[in-house]
Amino acid sequence: MNRRFFLAAGAAAAAAPSLAQAPAAQVAAPTATPASIFTDPDFGFAALNALGQTYYHAGNPGKLLAILSQIKSGDFESAWAAFHQAGDEARALAESVAAKRHNVSAREAYLWAASCFSITLRFGDGTENPERMLPCYQQYAECWAAAAALFDPPIERLEIPYEGGSLTGWFLSADKSRRARPLVIVNNGADGMEISSYVLGAAGALARGYNCLIFNGPGQGDSLWLRKLYFRPDWEKVITPVVDAMLRRREVDARRIALIGVSQGGYWVPRALAFEHRIAAGVADPGVCDVSAPWLGHLPAFVRNALDGNDKSQFDQYLQMGAATNVRARMSLRFRMRPYGMTSYFDAFQAVQQYKLAEVAARVRCAMLITAPEGEQFFPGQAQRLYDALACPKTLIKFTSQQGAGEHCEVAAPGFRDFCIYNWLDETLA
Repeated sequence: MNRRFFLAAGAAAAAAPSLAQAPAAQVAAPTATPASIFTDPDFGFAALNALGQTYYHAGNPGKLLAILSQIKSGDFESAWAAFHQAGDEARALAESVAAKRHNVSAREAYLWAASCFSITLRFGDGTENPERMLPCYQQYAECWAAAAALFDPPIERLEIPYEGGSLTGWFLSADKSRRARPLVIVNNGADGMEISSYVLGAAGALARGYNCLIFNGPGQGDSLWLRKLYFRPDWEKVITPVVDAMLRRREVDARRIALIGVSQGGYWVPRALAFEHRIAAGVADPGVCDVSAPWLGHLPAFVRNALDGNDKSQFDQYLQMGAATNVRARMSLRFRMRPYGMTSYFDAFQAVQQYKLAEVAARVRCAMLITAPEGEQFFPGQAQRLYDALACPKTLIKFTSQQGAGEHCEVAAPGFRDFCIYNWLDETLA
């Protein structure tokens, strides 16, 4: 095995950070799901996401099986085509029945379309034409907004003031009474969209009588694609204006606000809660204490030496060589670096090392729930380390493959995930 091989392999593995919903290299053994038809872990994990979204009416299992049958494992073009075509079909269905005021059917079909377009985006960087991703994002956003307008009561789109501009929020009301209720704020991860926040938090909140806020922080959703706002490690600077905006609403019980972090949100939530103390309970799903660990863990020694030695030109040259010879490495690096707003590999790998909780975790005061899914692909072992570092009231839930809830964010078992998380929240906020 020559040096170039290790460069390519290192770049590919290092780009598997965060909480993708399209992992890169290391994964647990496949479970008995539609994901099992793929030997490629990226494709398998995307299939698990799509499967889980059907639980809350953002898809149909039978249609998903038909989509997956059109995909060749590892062939990004076939995956893009299959999911994008399914999105177009679902959108056409939604528009045809919306015109006749079949609102429930239209809402569900728009959710199907939004789900398909969001999953399509996960494959874009591996195709021959990544420029299609922005138009696809816009298709997704239009379908999500159309679905939101057809909820009862409608999901309200908000502009949350943020550093001289704004962040997009979506307020989901449990009913039309406008009486004060507990509020769940869902903090998305590194690559999720509103549809992910809906399935992994908001739908479960509504079913249990909570109001809920979904929002796009810097580097997420339209903040990334349209506003060109990028990730930041000091996430309290994001959550504090979000809480400020929510406390101005009469529907929010200021004493009972919970913050749920999904995927890389498992870092952002405890980081924010170390400084923002108006929140009564926090959830990190999964617990994350060092976002940089999967970026750095597979770098060959000579590449890591260039990074640690601040040799920017050499480090960028090494990773560029790897990306030039390995499509998966190139795709993964582009996918992972985009929300950081950086084009230099060196700058991105330096920046991500700021995303650590060791010095602030003990400052969290509110009750915390940390999840630890079996087979966690991206942050193995970090849930326990975060739990141990916390000095607040804390609970650790271990999800297992036997429960169907193994792997990152329990994406294939949103119902059981909500069963556990919301039972804890009910008791904690009571």
